[in-house]
Amino acid sequence: MSTFLDLARARRGHFKMESGLHCGLWFDLDMAFVDQAALDPFVTRLAQSLRRYDVEAVCGPLTGGAFLAQLVARLLGSEFYFTAPQQAIRPSFHRAIRPSGHQASGSSGDQAIAYALPAGTTHRLLGKRLALVDDVMSAGSSLRATMTAVERHGAIPIVVGTLAVLGATGESFFKERGLRLETTGRAPFDTWRQPECPLCAAGVPLEDPAGAAAS
Repeated sequence: MSTFLDLARARRGHFKMESGLHCGLWFDLDMAFVDQAALDPFVTRLAQSLRRYDVEAVCGPLTGGAFLAQLVARLLGSEFYFTAPQQAIRPSFHRAIRPSGHQASGSSGDQAIAYALPAGTTHRLLGKRLALVDDVMSAGSSLRATMTAVERHGAIPIVVGTLAVLGATGESFFKERGLRLETTGRAPFDTWRQPECPLCAAGVPLEDPAGAAAS
């Protein structure tokens, strides 16, 4: 049976994820969104799983999570929101950004990250039942930061949805907080903090996968 990860190009090496954790396997998730006909069955299956939670909004982190959130929101007839790393959001003619020194807590790696919503959308979130979605979740750092961002504006996260779960780190985090997880597939995935990384110990240099970011 095919999985969403079959649409992504996998490569082995030594990589540092957005969470700060190290890993030996990287997926080019941007490639997975190129073929819409191949992607649609996985998006539809996830949307069907999320429908029973009666969510009013769907929110995902840039980039893949935001793409997925928009597709799922359309299928559910719900509102669509996205978050982005704070340094990636810039004031423009149409929007102003409120300064914030917040950093997401609970990161499993060596660093914390902060995501934010576009300022013009935040007033609509108060009291909304919301699904947090991302294309793939491993440590779940971008989803954790997204949860912090939406809760700050009064949204009520109900469920986490993802097209694939790698390992158990992210799922355990959300389970401890009482959030259910819906996914279309799972795969084993090894991650390490830098002091325990066997690739570091073996002297394998870190690679930069073309500026991409894992979550």
